Amino acid sequence: MCVEEIKKKLRGLASKEKAKVLQRFFKTGPGEYGEGDIFLGVRVPELRKLVKKFHNCTLKEVRILLRSSIHEERLLALLILVHAFAKGDDVTRKKIYELYLKHTRFINNWDLVDTTAEHIVGAYLMDKDRQPLYCLARSKDLWERRIAIIATFHFIKKAEFIETLTIAKMLLHDEEDLIHKAVGWMLREIGKRDLPSEETFLKIYYATMPRTMLRYAIERFPESKRQRYLKGTI
Repeated sequence: MCVEEIKKKLRGLASKEKAKVLQRFFKTGPGEYGEGDIFLGVRVPELRKLVKKFHNCTLKEVRILLRSSIHEERLLALLILVHAFAKGDDVTRKKIYELYLKHTRFINNWDLVDTTAEHIVGAYLMDKDRQPLYCLARSKDLWERRIAIIATFHFIKKAEFIETLTIAKMLLHDEEDLIHKAVGWMLREIGKRDLPSEETFLKIYYATMPRTMLRYAIERFPESKRQRYLKGTI
């Protein structure tokens, strides 16, 4: 069975030392955003190699892996889904998109979101009604809100910024630092492609947005302009 072979492979690549580092890095302690998550200590490049080996796993098998308590097993399941989505027909893509949204409780750390949301949720909604993104953005769940904004990266790469800017406005006063970082990152990505679009948004909201969000958004600005934004002298 695909799942059992994957589990065996992952345990063969596991590193206790690396696992300890990852558990600290991904904040798995009590009260932290990744509380209770379990790491084997497998590097992402190794996981990507396994995608090539196990890309023919069925969606049923991938779903089992996605529900795992082991972080790397969930990440590998998601990477397999990204690969299957890119290669799949419309029917397969719809199934993967629906599977993804039904399992957001397992897509529960920023790396799991950031490596997949744009490639599955964003890609699927590219030529469809984007209303599901607004539902995610209004969610009480941190990771669903992050999925909402990161999914729009797919649109940004196609020079479509409306959803990103609208959801960024919705999340301006979010309480979570991980949302501040994600929104600032997406604003910065808009600026790489169309600086006036980013600055139009910033000039309205920079004074009231969280400091972390602003810092991420203006990271690539010339230092003199960056300082004017930070000092409120724009």
